[in-house]
Amino acid sequence: MKKIITLCLFVFALFLGTGFMSAQSELEINKEAARQTEALRKVIKLKDNQMDLVYEVYKAYGKAHASLVNSETVTDKAVEKLKKNFMDKMESVLNEEQFENYKAYIKEQQ
Repeated sequence: MKKIITLCLFVFALFLGTGFMSAQSELEINKEAARQTEALRKVIKLKDNQMDLVYEVYKAYGKAHASLVNSETVTDKAVEKLKKNFMDKMESVLNEEQFENYKAYIKEQQ
């Protein structure tokens, strides 16, 4: 009986640990999205409403990227689709001049 209770407590602790790790990961994603948004604000002169939208785009990308990395089957096609979706969203948020500056900034960072 003691072994069953110990096993149940161990499984419960694993579930708690997994939830905490997910929260940590989401916190890191939010921090990275904020950092990227702030860097872009300086480089391409984002307006306030654009900053919020860019932050949301980066946050969504971070979550999608994390779930893709955690999945067992990561394909080049899935990665390309994720990147294309991200760039399409960024293009819709930024005006033409800002988007061109953004692409130049990305090339510079690589």
